[in-house]
Amino acid sequence: MSSEIAIKVENLSKCYQIYDQPRDRLKQFILPHLQRSVGRPSKQYFREFWSLKNVSFEIKKGEMVGIIGRNGSGKSTLLQMICGTLNPSHGNIQTVGRIAALLELGSGFNPEFTGRENVYLNGAVLGLNKEEIDARFDGIVAFADIGDFLEQPVKTYSSGMVVRLAFAVAVSVQPNILVVDEALAVGDEAFQRKCFTRISEIRKAGGTILFVTHSTQTIVEMCDRAILLRQGEMVYFGQSHRTVNLYYKTIGKSSDSYTLEMISQEMADLDSKNYNENTLPKDTESALEDQRDGNSPADHSLKKLEFDASLVSQTKHEIHEKKYGVTLSNISLLNLSENEINILSSDERYVLTFEVSLTQSPTNISYQILFKTVNGIPISGDRFFHERTFGAPAAAGDKFRIRYEFQCLMKPGVYFISVEACGDEENQNVVYHKFSETLAYRVIAKGGSTTIGYMSVMPHIEKRGF
Repeated sequence: MSSEIAIKVENLSKCYQIYDQPRDRLKQFILPHLQRSVGRPSKQYFREFWSLKNVSFEIKKGEMVGIIGRNGSGKSTLLQMICGTLNPSHGNIQTVGRIAALLELGSGFNPEFTGRENVYLNGAVLGLNKEEIDARFDGIVAFADIGDFLEQPVKTYSSGMVVRLAFAVAVSVQPNILVVDEALAVGDEAFQRKCFTRISEIRKAGGTILFVTHSTQTIVEMCDRAILLRQGEMVYFGQSHRTVNLYYKTIGKSSDSYTLEMISQEMADLDSKNYNENTLPKDTESALEDQRDGNSPADHSLKKLEFDASLVSQTKHEIHEKKYGVTLSNISLLNLSENEINILSSDERYVLTFEVSLTQSPTNISYQILFKTVNGIPISGDRFFHERTFGAPAAAGDKFRIRYEFQCLMKPGVYFISVEACGDEENQNVVYHKFSETLAYRVIAKGGSTTIGYMSVMPHIEKRGF
């Protein structure tokens, strides 16, 4: 295994034996041996359930990798085998260095022991001796911040307190690999922020993070890459925002209608098409130079400056619940002269338009426009309700065009736009029609960019005496 690799998984599979009745387990234990001893073929009294099937991947040192998938897709099984708490049926796992894990809530804790006693117990499980735990104890207690409950039995703790103590112990061992399975979801926001800060410190020190969560936003913001599992098989392993997009695209689709081969081919095609935020097409660079030199560009140069035909979203997908009778179409990004563009200048105003067609009367319909970075991180957007914005409810037979004007405050780079319509049906919010990352556009600096972060807040700065 390469010195740059922290985790290597090869053809990993896990099979469980499912018995329909308790007595079938006893039959399986006794009868096959008897059948073979008398020369008869043995009978199987269980059904096989493969929670993981031929999963292979490599994770580099210092990477943070997310794992997503629907319930039952094999995420927790995979983590347990990597941590060594579950044996695979087939395949191999190689890891480098000390592993610390937060798997099931409170795993490794004795509920009858106090928090203090469990710190020493859990630390010993993670490979620390008493002197090492003594040296780390004050830091563990300060991080967990559970007060006098440290001297109380863990069975009296809330779920959040258990996670606080478990995480504090796990990160105190300075692991080479940290594995987290949904455990942080029960913590409050302030503690989650503290945990993610500590995770960032582990990464900076060269540690590897393997992270399972149902929060796709966390996957996009925190992880370098992500794995998508579906029915025990690895569908995709690549850039986190692409993995999340594919996850949403496959939700609700059966394996018969959307096979793993179709998904793999689709994502392989996307992997060969990446955006470079810093490189502009030559035609655009030429037009920009004309503008910077103070020359008035010719019409064809201006057109090249405003539109790059090669800049097309490769991660767009559509969700349409046609039974509700709401259809969005003709989504366009325009300048104030109503010309289609995808090269924007910072601080200028632009228009996003789309058409809406209704064959039924939707309930409390609203529209959402979302701007994302090239890494899939939402940076701005708006949600506006039809009746509140336009003064009358939407009704069957309506056809209209919505014009959304905005000021481009993003720093130079490539961005994406998502548009959706949603409403209330049967006491729940429903997405009627959604185009995710349907448009890509590039922002260029006008006179040099001073924006820090993703976008400006257009400050007014002045100097006053005092």
